[in-house]
Amino acid sequence: MRGTRGRAGCGHGEAAGRAADELLVLVAGGDQRAFEDLYGLVSGPVYGLVRRVVRDPAQSEEVAQEVLLELWRSAARFDPGRGSALSWILTLAHRRAVDRVRSARAAGDREQREAIRAEEPAFDHVAEEVEAGLEREWVRRCLNRLTALQRQSVTLAYYDGYTYREVAERLSLPLGTVKTRMRDGLTRLRQCLGGAT
Repeated sequence: MRGTRGRAGCGHGEAAGRAADELLVLVAGGDQRAFEDLYGLVSGPVYGLVRRVVRDPAQSEEVAQEVLLELWRSAARFDPGRGSALSWILTLAHRRAVDRVRSARAAGDREQREAIRAEEPAFDHVAEEVEAGLEREWVRRCLNRLTALQRQSVTLAYYDGYTYREVAERLSLPLGTVKTRMRDGLTRLRQCLGGAT
């Protein structure tokens, strides 16, 4: 990264801090010459901080360049009342470096999960179908143990989606009778299916 390591120590000191404050205000106004001077002043400290977080030299250079580009784009967001320009710039650098580390870690975790998933045996569709068939048969048997009215009521309500009132109308029975038969039928069905496990 050209110029990023050139002045590693230049960003420190009171004079450099004041210069960075003044330059950043000019950069916020679009002054390219001020940006060049600011770049020369802070590129070393930015790269050093990023390198300590990211570790990898090539990625550190990339992240430092991203930070300096962001600095040009977002200089207007700097608020001198909240701290020095150098602190603000290094905060940007630290955040970007941490984001890069997290992103790399997440990518590694994703790759590891995919590798584990690739090693897992394929889903056994036959076993799943057999199990579902056994469950359907068990439900059918339990339904057959209900009275005809209970079975009709439960089937209309739970398989066909009718309300209690609609079930009562279809069976030409009082609503209270249907509710009682359905409650009793569901209780028996629950007890029967409880034996399935």
